[in-house]
Amino acid sequence: MAQRIADRRDVDFVLYEQLGIDTLTKYERYADMNRKMFDMVITEARNFALKEVLPVAEEGDKQGLRFENNQVTVPECFHRPYKLLCEGEWIAVADDPEVGGQGLPQVIAQVAAEYIVGADFSFGAFGFATHGAAKMIEVFGTEKQKQMFLENMYSGRWTGTMVLTEPEAGSDVGNLSTTAVKNEDGTYSINGNKIFITAGEHDLTENIIHPVLARIEGAPAGTRGISLFIVPKIRVNEDGSPGESNDVVCTAIEEKLGLHASPTCQLAFGSKGNCRGLLLGEENKGMRVMFHMMNEARLGVGALGLFNASSVYLYALEYAKQRVQGRDLADMQNKEAAPVTIIHHPDVRRMLMWMKAHVEGMRSFVYYTAWLFDLAACMEDGEEKTKYADLIDLFTPIIKSYCTDRGFQATVEAMQVYGGYGYTTDYPIERILRDSKINSIYEGTNGIQAMDLLGRKLGMKKGAVFMNFMGEVQKTTAAAKETDGLEGLAAGVDDALHRLGGAAMYLGKTAMSRDVKVAFAHAAGLMEATGDVIMAWMLLWRACVAAPKFDEITKGLEGEKLEETLRKNKNAAFYDGQIKSAQYFIQSILPVTVGRINAIEAGSRAVVDIPEAGFGG
Repeated sequence: MAQRIADRRDVDFVLYEQLGIDTLTKYERYADMNRKMFDMVITEARNFALKEVLPVAEEGDKQGLRFENNQVTVPECFHRPYKLLCEGEWIAVADDPEVGGQGLPQVIAQVAAEYIVGADFSFGAFGFATHGAAKMIEVFGTEKQKQMFLENMYSGRWTGTMVLTEPEAGSDVGNLSTTAVKNEDGTYSINGNKIFITAGEHDLTENIIHPVLARIEGAPAGTRGISLFIVPKIRVNEDGSPGESNDVVCTAIEEKLGLHASPTCQLAFGSKGNCRGLLLGEENKGMRVMFHMMNEARLGVGALGLFNASSVYLYALEYAKQRVQGRDLADMQNKEAAPVTIIHHPDVRRMLMWMKAHVEGMRSFVYYTAWLFDLAACMEDGEEKTKYADLIDLFTPIIKSYCTDRGFQATVEAMQVYGGYGYTTDYPIERILRDSKINSIYEGTNGIQAMDLLGRKLGMKKGAVFMNFMGEVQKTTAAAKETDGLEGLAAGVDDALHRLGGAAMYLGKTAMSRDVKVAFAHAAGLMEATGDVIMAWMLLWRACVAAPKFDEITKGLEGEKLEETLRKNKNAAFYDGQIKSAQYFIQSILPVTVGRINAIEAGSRAVVDIPEAGFGG
């Protein structure tokens, strides 16, 4: 069975034909780069993922972790690829070379992540978490802190974590009980217990750097009184060399549905009274710093939904082309007819088409958002830079929520394509399905993302940001109306966009009334509808690019000659596939979205009005 992660042809289509990212090289920031360099980096990431990371995914899952004497041992097979991950400088692809990065565009880093992290998140999580922790120190740390930590973290010599959650303070971070007491030397004594810490303890590196949320004595209650501290597993001397142990103890590892090779840890800080941390940023401003990391993490976790969906789609497609089962429906009455591969069956094709359309839409959405980061970085402060930053803020909860929900659903569809075999460990679908479920829970559950969209993002700048987003969609529908064969699809997207705007306005007003709970009962529906409209936008945009190229290749061809061209010409088949994805989604999925919008605007109160006893139990 071939190893599957992401379709390189589709990756290149989004980068160069849809987004045109090679235009970034006209800006000073990327002036010394070119497409050849971008392609080389992507090829290296793909080769590394296929040859070194993907082969350890199954072995790591089966071997799992060993926890003895407060120490965690990861699968032995992880050590070689982790060494190569560091040597390849894959942790800091888009970061400033002055702090140890490669300085490439964010969109290229996103593609590299799709291959490397997408090959196995249990393995990729070590670099994923490290980058977020290091970025906080880069942005908010003192010069001394940067000198002490950045080089070792961006190189992967040390890993990093995100330490927020406590047994009684999960989503309600402001309820945490971990304390910090300032010492005479400027450090803080940290005391408390944390749970659900990804890569919190392991034997891959000599040190682990923990950004820890805690409350300084006398600080205000709630999130207003939270500070953030750099707490190394091994203390770091001012010259950057490792010192003595820092009283950070792993007390347990979580036994999880998936990600069996990823150490999700419970950590005790200061149980012996000897844990020291360095204040990162200002006192009582820890949440501002942590949100910088969490927003990066939310975009990254959302992208995981794409990675999972892409992988299972390619596996399911390959299986459907090879698995022989049943006669073709056109030959059902012919008992002598030979059985066919299951890709001939309409219901299997329906599941494959659902996965294909969502994978393509999500890839365009994720890459587009990364591209906005690059455009913003190239701009001087001004209206255009602000516009890009605002769109990123709007898209963050949508990518996190929508892509992780659809990514998991794609694993369910893929398992269904396999039938009974998909439910067994004979094929990778079972493992990817288990691993994928956590994505809708990570970094703020998807319900919280829906609340963020309704409660904060819709109202940004009095609704101007949401209106700008709608304006971007309308640019694509206007282009589609001028493209032969896409006029009807454009009208469908325009209608759904108009209805979405009305639903957003309705819920926004409801959220500011006495019926605020009713509004938030429909927040998840609004999130889903917004994501669907964005998928339709991205797929229509793809079709606008593909249609003229398809027409050029197939000009004047009809009937058998057209069918032969589609069989033999890979570009013709690819561009035709882009148009078909848009047709499928806009004609088959978007009408359901409009029905969801109808339900939102109907404003059912059932969720809010049902008495607690009415739930039964």
